[in-house]
Amino acid sequence: MTEIHGFIKPTRRPGELGVHSVDRFHFAVPDLAVAKTFYGEFGLDLQEDGDLIAMKTRGNPHVWVTIGEGPRKKLGHLSFGAFEDDFDRFAERLQTMGVKRLDPPPGVETNGLWFHDHDGNLVEIKVAAKSSPNEKSEFSEIPAGPGQRGAPFRRDVARVNPRRLAHVLLFTRDVEKAVQFYTRTLGLRLSDRSGDGIAFLHGIHGSDHHMIAFVTSSAPGLHHLSWDVGSVDDIGRGATHMAEKGFAKGWGLGRHVLGSNFFHYVGDPWGSFSEYSAGIDYVPADCDWKTGDHDPEDSFYVWGPNPPDYFTHNAEA
Repeated sequence: MTEIHGFIKPTRRPGELGVHSVDRFHFAVPDLAVAKTFYGEFGLDLQEDGDLIAMKTRGNPHVWVTIGEGPRKKLGHLSFGAFEDDFDRFAERLQTMGVKRLDPPPGVETNGLWFHDHDGNLVEIKVAAKSSPNEKSEFSEIPAGPGQRGAPFRRDVARVNPRRLAHVLLFTRDVEKAVQFYTRTLGLRLSDRSGDGIAFLHGIHGSDHHMIAFVTSSAPGLHHLSWDVGSVDDIGRGATHMAEKGFAKGWGLGRHVLGSNFFHYVGDPWGSFSEYSAGIDYVPADCDWKTGDHDPEDSFYVWGPNPPDYFTHNAEA
């Protein structure tokens, strides 16, 4: 008798060239000890790697972010992962487009393709295992039937540990130029945008609604790193813990329109944010997402407190 198997969705879009993940993000801050305190309390696993701090998520060996020390907070470089058999095709694409190849930063050992984007940010395409999800991330609630108490006692509340880096939001001088560069060069696709104010890009081989996004500013810079958690309760517990540790500045709890995720942003000591995010939309490898251009008042958040004035400030400008 023939065994019937369930349909397995593809984890790669055949025949098309595009990066599959944000593999690693790097930036500098004035004091690594302060960074260790902030991100450790946020729930990330930190390891010292020479002059850097490597950030991982609990139980996952992948290094999502590295932080170095510098005179001020500054975006460093962004590495994207690609499939091995696409690497030479990316090299050919860069040459055809006239994108100048660069050497890697000092101390970085890699055979990746390095170049500047439209804003002068240093970008790498490297062969790497796919770290973006192959399906929509699990989103849960605490079940409680009639006659049962649903909430835990506060003494029993566990620390929140993000599961993975979800996306990066960067400031850019020109949102349209960002969209054109990252779609043409890296093969990302536009998910949604709001005019020239903000745009969200996803990967063609299966990714969240956005793995990178761009918001307009007078200069490039980092707005926030978003970290995936499993529930609204996780977001609330994480935000409460951070506030108790002295990191009360931020924005949330709320729910976004574009991406649909629930959120709480925690302000870091350098004017950017780390986001607890849950329930974001997912774009499978075999799905052509219907791109939209939305009015600003109908594209930011469905509900939540009004964002503080400092939320859109670019500390690197």
